[in-house]
Amino acid sequence: MVVQATLPAYEAQTQTIAQSLLAAVRGEGKSLLAQWRDQLRWDDRLLAWAMESPHLRAQLFRLIDVLPSLKSKTEVARHLQEYLSDAAVELPSLLKNLLNFADPDSLPGQLAASTLTTAVEALAHRYIAGETLKQVSKTLEQLHRQGMTFTVDLLGEAVITEAEAQSYLERYLQVMEHLATAVKTWPQPQPQPQVSVKLTAFYSQFDPFDPVGAKARVGERIRPLLRRAAELGVGIHFDMEQYRYKSLTLSILQELLLEPEFRNRTDVGLTLQAYLRDSYTDLQNLISWAQERGSPVTVRLVKGAYWDQETILAAQKHWPQPVYNDKAATDANFERLTQLLLEHHTHLYAAIGSHNVRSQAKAIAIAEALGVPKPAFEMQVLYGMADKLAKALVQTGHRVRVYCPYGALLPGMAYLIRRLLENTANSSFLRQSVQGYEAEQLLAPPAFDAASVFQAAPLSFPAAADSDFSQPSQRDPFFQALQKVQTQLGQKVQPWIAGQYQATPQAIPSLNPANPEQVVGEIGLTSPEQVEEALAAAQACFPLWKRTPVSVRAGILRRVAEQIADQRAELAAWMVLEVGKPIPQADGEISEAIDFCRYYAQQMETLERGQERHVPGETNRYHYQPRGLAVVIAPWNFPLSIACGMTVAALVTGNCVLLKPAEQSSVIAAKLAGFILTALSEAGIPAGVFQFLPGVGEAIGPLLVKDPRVHLIAFTGSQAVGCQILAQAAQLAPGQQHIKRVIAEMGGKNAIIVDESADLDQAVKGVINSAFGYSGQKCSACSRVILLEPIHDLFLGRLIEATQSLNIGDPAHPSTQVGPVIDGEAQARLQQAIQSAQSYAHLELSLPVPERGYFVGPTLFSQVDPQSDLAQRELFGPVLAILRVPNFSTALEMANATPYALTGGLYSRTPSHIEQARQDFAVGNLYINRDITGALVERQPFGGFKLSGVGSKAGGPDYLLQFLEPRTLTENIQRQGFAPIEGS
Repeated sequence: MVVQATLPAYEAQTQTIAQSLLAAVRGEGKSLLAQWRDQLRWDDRLLAWAMESPHLRAQLFRLIDVLPSLKSKTEVARHLQEYLSDAAVELPSLLKNLLNFADPDSLPGQLAASTLTTAVEALAHRYIAGETLKQVSKTLEQLHRQGMTFTVDLLGEAVITEAEAQSYLERYLQVMEHLATAVKTWPQPQPQPQVSVKLTAFYSQFDPFDPVGAKARVGERIRPLLRRAAELGVGIHFDMEQYRYKSLTLSILQELLLEPEFRNRTDVGLTLQAYLRDSYTDLQNLISWAQERGSPVTVRLVKGAYWDQETILAAQKHWPQPVYNDKAATDANFERLTQLLLEHHTHLYAAIGSHNVRSQAKAIAIAEALGVPKPAFEMQVLYGMADKLAKALVQTGHRVRVYCPYGALLPGMAYLIRRLLENTANSSFLRQSVQGYEAEQLLAPPAFDAASVFQAAPLSFPAAADSDFSQPSQRDPFFQALQKVQTQLGQKVQPWIAGQYQATPQAIPSLNPANPEQVVGEIGLTSPEQVEEALAAAQACFPLWKRTPVSVRAGILRRVAEQIADQRAELAAWMVLEVGKPIPQADGEISEAIDFCRYYAQQMETLERGQERHVPGETNRYHYQPRGLAVVIAPWNFPLSIACGMTVAALVTGNCVLLKPAEQSSVIAAKLAGFILTALSEAGIPAGVFQFLPGVGEAIGPLLVKDPRVHLIAFTGSQAVGCQILAQAAQLAPGQQHIKRVIAEMGGKNAIIVDESADLDQAVKGVINSAFGYSGQKCSACSRVILLEPIHDLFLGRLIEATQSLNIGDPAHPSTQVGPVIDGEAQARLQQAIQSAQSYAHLELSLPVPERGYFVGPTLFSQVDPQSDLAQRELFGPVLAILRVPNFSTALEMANATPYALTGGLYSRTPSHIEQARQDFAVGNLYINRDITGALVERQPFGGFKLSGVGSKAGGPDYLLQFLEPRTLTENIQRQGFAPIEGS
């Protein structure tokens, strides 16, 4: 349904004002686009070309993004060719001529590099008010002489270390000092300086999952900033960033500005983004808050700068879209917000930030109709984006503030890309105005499809969405569950054999690795006699289970998925306490377990159909049957998802299952077993189909693996144990009439390569997350980072600072990023490896840890010999080897020079390097410009080769085939030479 958004009471005056402003903006003569085409300025031509060709636009912006990282003209020329030689890009003749060189190191190549660099610098300077305080002061004074005021933003996108967060504060204090002094030399009336800041830059670990910790740490830096600003007479405005930070940002500012010290301050402000669907509710809440506060603050109203990012993230996470997906809907919401804001101008000072003539005209029309004094609101534009509009607004007597970013080109590149995206987007008012749209089209009330929602390409099954911890309604239940589970500790875990729970002669405690004095559960150890009983019960049930319809088996899996989803918060709490996994990572694991159930159910329904190939007189059917008894030996590091995935894969394919969980995670495995047993019981399936056998691996593992009744072993764990299982399974026992199938995932020595073109903000965060997430105890974890020579020192310095900024402690605390390792044995093994490595590598950092618990601090080694244990042996903990290489080919050789081939990563913006890695990086899962952990079912089937695994990839289209035997059935349907022939 198309909705026309307009309020008749204001529309006539809006059109009158807008027509006047548009005439002033357009002026006389050729359109801006025609002027660009006639000029020889390369920066103007780049913008014009980007408007005309979407493929060229994408490649140009990617090239501009990487440009500041390139240290030589040869590198610039090479990237220029690599990006613009894409077959999908139609090049204008001038660009073709620019690319007409064979050797990037040649004179034509150098000239092309200089031309591009000069053009991009010109573009940057168009939108950036200055690279130094001296330059920006000159720009600001010019704006003042034109009747405008300003706010200054310090460029720099990512604060990933506490040193950077402190530097951010200190630089702003310096900026305020400079501006307060500079304006005193300007003509009267002297403006009040204003700076714009981002809350996330005040704390490197700013995370909505830890609102209390974030508020405390951010407050430690904001309060001194506000105090010094008051002394200097400088205003402070707080920008809004990505949606996940929005609620926490508003909460922090509202609490802070209600403190007695700051409650009466009126020289502060915050931002709302009209493209967010909940922004109207946010503004209503701000109005109530401002009325309570008693002193007005500024609300800068903007459309929003992260639309692409928000849309993509929500699609990837299976979350509701937080933004309007129709540009006109955002424009309409902007007008609604403008009216509400101006209706409450005594409580909130409105700053209308837009380059859309209609949006600004509508604000003026509403203000005039409501009798809002001109000093009670202002208009805002971005520097370099709407100069003529700003001047026209000044001529109407309104206050105009220009948002002025300043800083070096490198940290400013992300800002520049956002401006270029805005300028060249099809729906951009600026683009439409320079392309000659008629005034009636440009100024018409926004019409939009109210039902419009971005739809990502669907998966073949209903994937589970991770919890959105930026929403208190999704975050709070996890902490409530943690308190609840704390009262249930010490429960007994017993084997389920032949349809009943059985007592065991021995038991061991399962301990909280963050607090080993705390017993999470008492684990009954399955005896050899009970193993025999379980095998016999499974064998007896197999004929019936084998004939159970696939629809019933798939339904059981979907019921298990429902139970896991219903118990999400409690399961996460158990993981925190039994295996030391922080809640956000436990939450992702729970989604994976649900996805395994739903995906394998759907896959088996597809496989059941088989394939048919008939010819006259003969039918042929290719189909599958289960193998028999499946032993599942599960690890502790993904105690729910991996155990669940292997188990339900075996069940849905018609095999009877004996699940042997890791000793360290048997309480969580018992929860899974309970879900499976409930689903089987509800479906009327005999109890012997599934057996749950907790115990010590060395004691009962060989009994299960060697037994001739077992057809299949699914194992995830160490390479040593995996190879032992392969050897044992290969031995034929007396009476055994089948070859056992072993599916084994056996770890890795995973590397991330970072080249000289990489986005280092992104790369440092990716390495940190991949190396130290869940204390490095993921089989996919990064244990080697391979750095190219040109960026080695810079990257290493930031990596050390970023690692030092991590919070280490009890995973039950929301601020913790790095918890304990699994047990005392793992702790001792890692401590010994770290001690040993110091004899041949340079220890850069080893963080201190709490005294109580099995903690090993994140540890960094440089100057590592590629053939040493540190670079070759899987340590399974938070220990990272840093290797230095002269070129990309050597980096790939080094990455491949281990016995493993599980996961790998590359951070690069060089197309040829990315393509070379695709071809030659020998890993089962290769991740480019992102973390190397967190594979998703169906999207990123997981598994490796070499000594990393035997079998196809979990969560992939052929995984279930390993649990099945294929059969071909051929029938001659002729009788005495007669057979029905279709179509005869």
